Amino acid sequence: MIGSNAFPTIAEASRAIEAGTLSPVALTEFILDRIAALDGRLNAYLTVTADAARAEARDAEAEIRAGRRRGPLHGVPIAFKDIFETAGVPTTCQSRALAGHVPARDATSVAKVRAAGAVGLGKLTTHEFAFGGPSFDILGQPARNPWNTAHFTGGSSSGTGAAVTAGLALGGFGSDTGGSIRLPAAYFGLVGLKPTYGRISRAGVFPLAFSLDHAGPMAWTAEDCAIMLEAMAGHDPADPASADVPAPPYAAMLDRDLTGLRIGVIRHFWEEAEAEPETVAALEAALKVFEGLGAKLVEVRLSPLSDWCATCSLILLSEAFAVHEEWLRGSPEIYGEFMRMRLFLAGAITAADYVQALRRRRELCAEFAAAFADVDVMFTATAAGPAPRIEEMGAFYTFARPLLTMPFNVTGSPALATRAGFSSEGLPLSLSLIGKPFDEATVLAAAHAYEKATEWAARRPSLEAVDAAA
Repeated sequence: MIGSNAFPTIAEASRAIEAGTLSPVALTEFILDRIAALDGRLNAYLTVTADAARAEARDAEAEIRAGRRRGPLHGVPIAFKDIFETAGVPTTCQSRALAGHVPARDATSVAKVRAAGAVGLGKLTTHEFAFGGPSFDILGQPARNPWNTAHFTGGSSSGTGAAVTAGLALGGFGSDTGGSIRLPAAYFGLVGLKPTYGRISRAGVFPLAFSLDHAGPMAWTAEDCAIMLEAMAGHDPADPASADVPAPPYAAMLDRDLTGLRIGVIRHFWEEAEAEPETVAALEAALKVFEGLGAKLVEVRLSPLSDWCATCSLILLSEAFAVHEEWLRGSPEIYGEFMRMRLFLAGAITAADYVQALRRRRELCAEFAAAFADVDVMFTATAAGPAPRIEEMGAFYTFARPLLTMPFNVTGSPALATRAGFSSEGLPLSLSLIGKPFDEATVLAAAHAYEKATEWAARRPSLEAVDAAA
């Protein structure tokens, strides 16, 4: 099951561990060897907790052999974006402002997956405070894309995407305020799930924008994300926005017949984003796959994409400034250039601007809920094209073209990105599926069915060039 450039999904590893044909210790050592060989080129990790991972893997193996298996994550190696607090392990948000910060306790979501028996591999690179990047003047270097290291990683959950894509972790934690789970998933050819706002606790996760922040899983398949979501989800009084809504057994609900499923197609979003021809072709081909699976397509038209993005951007910038204002006024030099420039822009937004954005958000959310009355899930593009080159990403790249991910931070809807094919240059393309509040199960089931009906999940990046450079 594991070899020089082949490695299991979470689900495959879990089944093999349960059957006794795969050792958590051997799997963890295999992943640690890959990190040692490849991460010098990919920069997925800020901190590798190798000794702790080995100890956790030994404990997991002993418990499983003794008949005390905790569930499907027991003995599976995963890693955490460096904005999630980890007890006794540095959590820096990849910023000089938090250099040397070592939390006393785990974030709630981290504690939950540890309780499920997952093996923690370490802390993954991000953009500075999940906002300022890709930056070369902060703690550590930006993560690189294993499909082509000259190309961008898509957002702040960049180390998570690089680690899962290259087999340096079987799954990882991401956060998403304007697309930072789904855009890396798009550019890395992964599955990334932004659950419903409030589904996963953000206690112990450094905030970017309180009313837009989501935590969620990133992994190779929809099934893997379902397994991780089961462990991460749940009400937490420590997070004021945490929803007291029971989480269902997502993995057990994946194998669903899509016959009669009504899919709302938000085609005008990718048209307004000027999606590239290869992306459009991939999306149309994906819709045909869904039709072949028995789904019914319904055209949906919403307010212009620019309205959604302007609303999200104004709220995000205003709330980010509120988080960072004290440090920015007193010690602006502690930030990297991109973070500092974005925060200075945020400081120019008035209270009136913010209130108007909140008002418009209410209108957009009502519009979206009404559009959902006649469909079960929505479909659109995740990104307008494949990953651009990393040097093209300036301080204000998010304003150059509207982000197709932002509308679903405005609504707080569950939204999943999954691969839809590849460009002529071999870079991943991506589609998004969006669900009704707290209906991650339908989104995951639709993604799972599409995945099984296509060949995209079988395609991994060739790491020969990375191997040679490592």
